[in-house]
Amino acid sequence: MSNKIIELKGITKTFDDQQVLKGIDLNIYENEFLTLLGPSGCGKTTLLRILGGFESADNGEVLFNGKDIAKVPPYKREINTVFQKYALFPFLNVYDNVAFGLNLKKMDKDVIDKKVKNILALVGLEGFEKRDVTRLSGGQQQRVAIARALVNEPKVLLLDEPLGALDAKLRKDMQIELKKIQKEVGITFVFVTHDQEEALSMSDTIVVLNDGVIQQIGTPMDIYNEPENRFVANFIGESNIIEGNMLKDCLVKFDDIEWECVDKGFKDNEEIEVVLRPEDMDIVKPEEAQLVGTIISKVFMGVHYEYLVETKYRNYKVHTTDDYEVGLKVGMTIDPFDIQVMYKMDY
Repeated sequence: MSNKIIELKGITKTFDDQQVLKGIDLNIYENEFLTLLGPSGCGKTTLLRILGGFESADNGEVLFNGKDIAKVPPYKREINTVFQKYALFPFLNVYDNVAFGLNLKKMDKDVIDKKVKNILALVGLEGFEKRDVTRLSGGQQQRVAIARALVNEPKVLLLDEPLGALDAKLRKDMQIELKKIQKEVGITFVFVTHDQEEALSMSDTIVVLNDGVIQQIGTPMDIYNEPENRFVANFIGESNIIEGNMLKDCLVKFDDIEWECVDKGFKDNEEIEVVLRPEDMDIVKPEEAQLVGTIISKVFMGVHYEYLVETKYRNYKVHTTDDYEVGLKVGMTIDPFDIQVMYKMDY
């Protein structure tokens, strides 16, 4: 793992009697694309603002390369922010918007010119120098905001839901673009979103937040395939979540059926919760499975069909590209490594 660049220790924050951050501990590493993911009001933007110096924490430490920066104002931090609203200067053209911070530092005009042109080429806006920023598309304004932040050569770039205002197609393009830019400039990106797909496709590390508490930290694969609790399983992708018992290592029981799985380390007969992703469940002939039900609904989702299969105990959501009719009796099978067992938590 590369070097730690930021350490957050015991960060708390309260607004009007409501505690929005409840003791956050988090390490952020050099050249990492880290995403803070969670529903509205979970504390992710507040955490980002504390990192940027726009809010101060009630308690805890913000360390940057080992030094406490709690009292350092935003403009003196080696951290730049791209806001959701871009905050471009409407009276300045593209070139002057990007050069703004460098002019404040009273840099040599030739140096500024070189830096601005390099960064505009990097974000795909070569030849746009003289354009009026108010006449640019959302995606182009977004690139100007990123260029303006990157031209200052920060060690860390904070991005607060920067793709929120873009349409779906442009959003996808900008996700790929942002990841590419991050790899090319080789700095740490801390990205805030409530969009699971965005987080999964762009991040090296995802931090799932809910109600001011970190629920799980991991790679996109970890978070999706090994959710640590019901909140994470429900928030990332779609899931069938079922209460059951861990009979012993690698043997779990739910819906009165014993299933082989790959999970270990639980107590014998411990009450647990099982996560089954809809795409990991296979529809087979009823005689080929222990779990049997009837298809009660079918929705075409573009890439696959989404079926609801009613069994004696519950309805299961199943995703498959195979075409079945509503009313058909079917069996369902699940591979042992697709059965994710989680500790049971109180909610």
